[in-house]
Amino acid sequence: MTDSIEQYEQNHLDEVIGKIQAAAKKTEQNINTADKDVEDIGKQFNDIKINGTTYSGMVETAMSVRQQQQMLEQRETSRSHAERNLQTLTKLEKTPYFARIDFHEEGEDSDETIYIGLASFTDRPDHFLVYDWRAPISSIYYDGGLGNISYQTPDGVQEVDVKLKRQFQIADGVIVTIYDTDETVGDQMLLEALGTHSDTKMKSIVTTIQQSQNKIIRNTSAELLFVQGAAGSGKTAAVLQRIAWLLYRYRGNLNAGQVILFSPNQLFNDYINQVLPELGEHNMVQMTYFQFANRRLPNIQVQTLQQRFENDQTKTDSNITRMETSLGFFNATNRYAHHLEKEDMKFRNIMFNGKVFFSREKIEELYYSFNQNYHLSNRLDATKEELVRLLNHRVSSEIRTKWVEEEVQNLTKQEIDGLFGDQPREFDSADKEFTFLARQLVLKAFKPIKKAIDHNRWLNINAQFIHFKRVAPHLVNLEKYGLTKEDWDNHVAVNYDQLKERRLTANDVTIYLYLYDLITGKKGERDIRYVFIDEVQDYDAFQLAYLKFSFPRAKFTLLGDLNQAIFTKENSRSLLAQLNTMFDPDKTEVVQLTKSYRSTKEITEFTRAILTNGEAIEPFERTGAKPRVLIEDTEGQAVTSLIGALKDASSEDDTSAIIGKTLEDSERIYEELLARGVKTTLIRTENQRLAKGTLVIPSFLAKGLEFDSVIIWDANAQKYAEEDERQLLYTVCSRAMHALCLVGVQTMTPLLDQVPTNLYDTI
Repeated sequence: MTDSIEQYEQNHLDEVIGKIQAAAKKTEQNINTADKDVEDIGKQFNDIKINGTTYSGMVETAMSVRQQQQMLEQRETSRSHAERNLQTLTKLEKTPYFARIDFHEEGEDSDETIYIGLASFTDRPDHFLVYDWRAPISSIYYDGGLGNISYQTPDGVQEVDVKLKRQFQIADGVIVTIYDTDETVGDQMLLEALGTHSDTKMKSIVTTIQQSQNKIIRNTSAELLFVQGAAGSGKTAAVLQRIAWLLYRYRGNLNAGQVILFSPNQLFNDYINQVLPELGEHNMVQMTYFQFANRRLPNIQVQTLQQRFENDQTKTDSNITRMETSLGFFNATNRYAHHLEKEDMKFRNIMFNGKVFFSREKIEELYYSFNQNYHLSNRLDATKEELVRLLNHRVSSEIRTKWVEEEVQNLTKQEIDGLFGDQPREFDSADKEFTFLARQLVLKAFKPIKKAIDHNRWLNINAQFIHFKRVAPHLVNLEKYGLTKEDWDNHVAVNYDQLKERRLTANDVTIYLYLYDLITGKKGERDIRYVFIDEVQDYDAFQLAYLKFSFPRAKFTLLGDLNQAIFTKENSRSLLAQLNTMFDPDKTEVVQLTKSYRSTKEITEFTRAILTNGEAIEPFERTGAKPRVLIEDTEGQAVTSLIGALKDASSEDDTSAIIGKTLEDSERIYEELLARGVKTTLIRTENQRLAKGTLVIPSFLAKGLEFDSVIIWDANAQKYAEEDERQLLYTVCSRAMHALCLVGVQTMTPLLDQVPTNLYDTI
C-alpha cells in the first residue's frame, strides 16, 4: 500500500470525523434546546387558569391543557430521538467505517465509492458519507470478491461491477492498517479480529461477516431457517446480527418486542446482552425455554438445568424420554384433546364457606350439555357463561339466608357507607334498603366464586394430565419404544407422586402446558413475528412443536451443532427429520457453517478428532500451541499441574475457565485452589454473572461461552467414560480460543483414544 493511498484515506477519514463531530455538537445543542422547551412548557402548565364556571370555559381550559400536553410530547420525542442520534455519532466518531467499495453500476457514467460502517451518516439529505452495514448496497461487501456481483434491493435484484474492496482497521480516528482484497472478507482482517482476547461480554463483529453468515443474516424467504454450525463457526453472532438486520429492514413494521430469542441458560443471556445495543438496537425478548415454561407455572417446581444434567437414567427411563419427547407423542396429545370433547374431562368443585357451591358433577353435566359442534374452547366459554348465569341466579336466593341477615345487622356506619358508594340512599321501605345492602354483601362474598369461574379453577388440570398419561398406551405403541405396560404404569405412578408434591420433570412440563392450552383454547402469542432458538440440539421434537404452536405467526430460525447435544444426546440426530414434518419443506432452508473461527488450528484439529464424524469441521488458519493432556497419580499432583497450566496460559487480559464435569467437581477444585491461595470465581448457577479472571464452571453451564484458555478438570476414565459423553467432551474442549489443557487423576478418558497423539502434548 503506497504512502499516497494511506495519506488520501487518512485525509478522507479526518474529513468524515470532522463532519461527525460537527453533527454531534449540533445534536447536543438540540438536546439542550429540547430540555429548555420542556422546562418552559412545564412552567406554562402552572400558569393555565382553570375556568370551571361555564361550559365554554371548561372546554377552553381542557383545550389549553391538551395543547400543552401535545407540545410536551413532541419535545420529549424530539429529545429522545436526538439522544439516540448522539449515541450513534459518538460511536462513529471513534471508528466511522471499516470498509470501502468502488463499483460501477450499469447505465451510470462513472464509478461510485461508498464507505461502510456500524450506522449510516449523511452530511446533507441523501448524501451518504457512511452506509449502514445492513443497507442493501452493503451486502456486496460480504457476498463476493471483485467483478460482477448481484445484490437484493427492495425494488429487485441489482447488478454491479466491483472494482475495489478495501478494509480498514481504525483506532481513535487513526488508520492503523489498510487491506485491499479480492475476497469477501480478507483472512488478514479475520486474523486480527480473532486474535483478540475473550471478554465477559460478547462483542458485535460486523467487519468480518462471512458470505455464508451473510446468507443467514439477510434471509427473508424461509419460514424455517436451520443453521447447523460447528463450535466457534459464528452461529450466534450471525443470528444476533440477523436480528439487528431484520429490525433495520422492517423498521416501522417490526420492533424488538416482536422478536424472541431462546438461549441455553441465563449466563449466556448475560453474555450476549450488549451485542444489539452496540449495533444501535434495543434487545429482543430473551429467555430460556424453562423460563418461558416457569412463568406459566409459578406454583410448580420444574426440574433445573443441573438436575437435568445429573439425572442418571436407566434404559427404561431413556426409552420413556424418547417416547414422551417425540412428535408422535405431541400428536397423541392432540388426539386425546379431541376425545375430551365427548367425555373424560376432569372437574373440581367450586367451594363457598367450606361447602360445595357448584359440584364437579353439575359442572360436567353443563360441559357436556352442548352439542357436538362445540369444540374444547367453545365448550369452555359456554360453560363459563352458564356458571356465571347460575351464580347470578343464586345471588337472589342467597340474600334470604341467615348469614346475610346477621351480616347486615352487624354492619358499622363506615361499612354501610362503603356498600352504598355513590348510590342514592332513598328507599321506599326498610325492606328495600335491607335487600340492597344484602345484595351488595352477597355480590362481595361471591367475588371469589366469580374469579374461580373466570380463571378456570373448576378444571382439574392435574387430574387431566395423569389421566392422559394413564391412557397414553391406547394412543401410542409402547413396543415401538421398547416399553411394557408395567414400565409405563410405574412411570405414571412416579408422575402422580411428583405432581402431588407440585413438581414436574423437564419432559412433563411441555406436555402439561400443551394439554392445558388445548383444553382452554389458547391460540398462542400472535404478536411475535420471529423466533430464534439457540443450541437447538438440546431441544426435543415435542418442545419445538409446542413452540411452533405457541408462536403461530412467527418465522423460525434454529441454530445449533448436533455434535454438542449434551441433554438430548443421540436423540438429536433425528431432529432434522422431525422438523421436516412440522414446517413446509419448500419454505425450509438449511445452512451449514463448517469452518470454526473461535479456536486455533491446533485446538480445532484436536477437538474435531474427539468426534466420530468430525471431518466436516474445517479449522481456520490461525496457529498456536497444541492442546496438552496431563495425567497425574494423585489429586494433589493434578491440582499442582492445573495451577501450572493456569500460569502458562494466563495474562492480565486473558479469561480462563476451569471446567468440571458436575457442580460437585467444580466446587471441589474451587476449594482446593482456594486452599492454595489461587483466586477464582465459582459459577454455581445460571443466574450468576460472568466475572473477569479465572472462572470455575460446571460443564452444563459452559455452553455457548468462549474463553482465552480452558482447563478440563479431572477428565479421567470414570468422569468421561461412556460413548454418549463424547459430545459433552467435545463441547467443553471447544470453548477454548487460544489454549486448552486436559488434566486427569490416575487415568485419562478413553474418548481420547481415537485422537492421534501428534495432535497434543503430554508435558
